[in-house]
Amino acid sequence: MSDADYMSQEKFDELTEEMKHRETVTRKEVASQLEYAKSLGDLSENFEYHDAKDRQAANEKRVLELDALLKNAVIVESQQGGEAINIGTTFTATRDGKETTFQVVGSNEADPMTGKISNESPMGRAFIGAKSGDAVKVETPSGAIQYTVSTIL
Repeated sequence: MSDADYMSQEKFDELTEEMKHRETVTRKEVASQLEYAKSLGDLSENFEYHDAKDRQAANEKRVLELDALLKNAVIVESQQGGEAINIGTTFTATRDGKETTFQVVGSNEADPMTGKISNESPMGRAFIGAKSGDAVKVETPSGAIQYTVSTIL
């Protein structure tokens, strides 16, 4: 697994906005909750205080995760055409007579239900480098699945 986090410009912008929101709005909200909870008195049995501390820790953890993702981000442009499948490529593949459209994306954007497959998944790794007409064997826990690349869109 590489240190690079492949993502579209849209995903990068979305994560940047989330980080800004967490660093400004969420931090202020949690700080206000902490101040209110402290004003209630005894902190050892103060549910509001412990809840606010947990929210603060979760927010700071997510800020650190976002910071690492954004620092390691490699922006991938959606690719049209081309000879071989790579990250950003949209293509169709046939399995048992049924054609499905896929796009290879970074792991942060993967959504198999909509055809977005991660470049790090067994399926994504199997398709990378394949060309139109190639037979691609995808190893799954329940056995191998055979696809044929129909077109690279």
